[in-house]
Amino acid sequence: MHLLRLVQSQVRLGEPLPWGVRDEHGKLLLARGHVITSEEQLAALLARGASVDIEEVRAAASQAEASKRRPVSLFGQWEQVLWQLDRALRSVAEAGFEQRLEAVREQVEALTLRDPDIAIWLTVRQDPKRLSIYALAHSVHCALVGLLMARRLGWDEARTHTLMRAALSMNIAILDLQGRMAAQGAPPTAPQMEMIRAHPRSGVTMLRAAGVADEAWLEAVAQHHERAGGGGYPDGLNEVGELPTVLRYIDVFMAKMAPRALRAPLATQVAARQLYQESGGAPVSAAIIKEFGIYPPGEFVQLKSGELAVVVRRAADARTPLAASVTDRHGMPSVNTVLRDTARAEFAITGLAPDKNMVLRLPPERLFGIPE
Repeated sequence: MHLLRLVQSQVRLGEPLPWGVRDEHGKLLLARGHVITSEEQLAALLARGASVDIEEVRAAASQAEASKRRPVSLFGQWEQVLWQLDRALRSVAEAGFEQRLEAVREQVEALTLRDPDIAIWLTVRQDPKRLSIYALAHSVHCALVGLLMARRLGWDEARTHTLMRAALSMNIAILDLQGRMAAQGAPPTAPQMEMIRAHPRSGVTMLRAAGVADEAWLEAVAQHHERAGGGGYPDGLNEVGELPTVLRYIDVFMAKMAPRALRAPLATQVAARQLYQESGGAPVSAAIIKEFGIYPPGEFVQLKSGELAVVVRRAADARTPLAASVTDRHGMPSVNTVLRDTARAEFAITGLAPDKNMVLRLPPERLFGIPE
């Protein structure tokens, strides 16, 4: 093993390491795939004389070069957005924050409009093994759902973009805390609850310090946990603006559908019913529910044929989406997926299917019939 001293420029914060990090004697300190999230952590490693195996570095460089020649799938581009957002939010104290966040917002909009079904799939089919990045995924999901809702309701561009910016930045003050809480398997501690209740104010303080002057954006972040008539936090306001109210609906809806170590996610249909009831049938909740439909992309369903399938495309009739079968008629896993039109009587959806983890083991590109 030939060791090279690790240098700062080799590490990209917030991205998985392409090789293992070792001490000066070759003992493994961090495995390949580990994510270094802060300058402080990186500085501590460098101070310890962290090194890398030159053969691992060469192999990673070769793989990266090959990847450049391969087009990145739409799912890969969505994955890149998560880390782009991570870098933007963690650099809030550096010049150019608004421009970096706007670049993320533009990418979320472009990818959502390029294929709304895949965008919705991401919100429905969340991996319970990636709870540590909950804050990033949740913010992106809220932004794309806000975009789809706003377009359905005919919102103007400026208002829609403000909602998206607020969704992407609303939890900037508790990025790491959200991931820890999602994965910890226990109710929040008293200190954690204190941080949660303070995060709207803390977030606004951070955004103002970064130069954000859009009062509608700041109000949405400040009030996204407030409830009209009181009962919300941090201020228990009786009157709450429309934009923060909409953001709260989206925030709660997405949170209910997200997995946690402490509980399973709610089914989309249950979360949608609760959203509609809580909002009193508000147009914004009706728009969100119509976008998702009865069986949204990502839902695991049982077909009348006996096959288990995953919904991949919405249809004009919310009851009859297009689905990709993942088992045969006897419930045995299929090597190849076959698209089924559930409007046909023999492939009608008879209900939701159990064992949703089966879907997580399948490359989504394969289900959507796009190159992996």
